[in-house]
Amino acid sequence: MKGFILLALAVFAALQTVKSACSPCRTMKWVNCDGAPCTCQITLDDSNRPAIDCEKLVSKCFLMKAEMYRRKMGQDVRTNIGGKPHEDAIMDNDGIYNPDCENDGKFKAKQCNNTEECWCVNSAGVRRTDKGDKNMNCSKLVETYMIRLELTHKELESNNKVNVQALENSVKNLLQTRYQVDGSLVKNVQYDPDGRYIVIDIEKEKGDRTTNLGNMAYYMEKDLKVSPLFNNQTKVQLNGGSQKLDLNKIVVYYVDEERPTITMQYLTGGIIAVIVVVVLVVVLGLLALFFINRKRQQRYSKTQQREQS
Repeated sequence: MKGFILLALAVFAALQTVKSACSPCRTMKWVNCDGAPCTCQITLDDSNRPAIDCEKLVSKCFLMKAEMYRRKMGQDVRTNIGGKPHEDAIMDNDGIYNPDCENDGKFKAKQCNNTEECWCVNSAGVRRTDKGDKNMNCSKLVETYMIRLELTHKELESNNKVNVQALENSVKNLLQTRYQVDGSLVKNVQYDPDGRYIVIDIEKEKGDRTTNLGNMAYYMEKDLKVSPLFNNQTKVQLNGGSQKLDLNKIVVYYVDEERPTITMQYLTGGIIAVIVVVVLVVVLGLLALFFINRKRQQRYSKTQQREQS
């Protein structure tokens, strides 16, 4: 009996060792890691749990699909650090949707979001064409080779000024250490002190498929929208020289290797409304001028007739 108890304790200790050998996934907080050897999997739906490398950023396609699944299951996708996120921070055409992914995590070139309406996306999953039916042809996934980040930060303490060189160095360090993007890809950092506004241009060589800028931008968006994907939920700051800059808003623009083909028929409702109002004002103005000139001509004709009589 004593030997049996010792054996059971040994088995339990061995199981605990195997369990503890799996550290939490550093780059994705929703991932489950277990087994021997340790395997980390992300749940995309009830039957799809691909393995991922927790030393690298998880693909944006997998992240979006996992978030849609968690929302469907009523699971939380945010934390309470710092308050509510800024809902207007994303500059995607359609925001988050339930994407179709390749086995390696890349977006499929054609997306339909489980509907009869489809469109083509770039490597960052952003719509780059008009929407059509399921017969729409998206022959290839067009690569995003440049991203512009537009950031704002909170007010500084009085008399503090931002050192632009220190800011640029901090940007490169942040991208390299947290978002796994080589700092040499940062081509330009601009700063507007009046608007507390930072513009960062990140560009890779056309044809380069080793760096996915869309993944980096998505992780940063989530960090600044107070829904970080990392297990390490450190506040994201930049060094302005004499003071740390607390970032509070982000807008992302994507530039692809080929020009997008979105036409005016798919402009947002707000823009269409503005265009319609402008057109109506112009038409009404032209009609007003027409009737004013017509009345003047009628008065002129009557005056001439009186003078002749």
